[in-house]
Amino acid sequence: MTGTPSPGPAHLILIGLPGAGKSTHGRRAAKQLDRPFIDLDKRIATTHGRSVANIFAEDGEAAFRALEREATASLALEPPSIVAPGGGWMLSPENVALVKPSSTIVWLMVSPAAAVSRMGVRIALRPLLRSGNPVRTLEGLLEKRRQRYAEADAIVDTETLSWQGVVDALVALAPPI
Repeated sequence: MTGTPSPGPAHLILIGLPGAGKSTHGRRAAKQLDRPFIDLDKRIATTHGRSVANIFAEDGEAAFRALEREATASLALEPPSIVAPGGGWMLSPENVALVKPSSTIVWLMVSPAAAVSRMGVRIALRPLLRSGNPVRTLEGLLEKRRQRYAEADAIVDTETLSWQGVVDALVALAPPI
């Protein structure tokens, strides 16, 4: 490919640790903005007929990340949406390049302890958190991801705002259509 990539649709991309509220707050913001909500992991699972946990277990993380890039590339065909990718999405510069410069990336910041508390029993659905101490696992993930997360266009602290405050912040940050 030569030349400058076309800007593509102006999505609001929500990043952060598992349990940060990407799906919960993303759905609420999408409803308020009257835009589609896309859970990228669910889209991958539906497209490939297997859960993300099964893809990780059977094919490994590298295979999942390749599917994640494909799903990210498909966003160019979508109307402006609120998108919630998995927690590791931001680690790939290719993913970011596929949605920039038109999309806005927002880090939903949460402490590992609060994230684990929010997930409750659903933590068993998270492949990276199935074994060991989930708080320590998230602390390690945050340490590895913090620098990339900090490259987001904006940061919303989900522990200091009410759920409505988070949604209001996301609505204000959404790129215009």
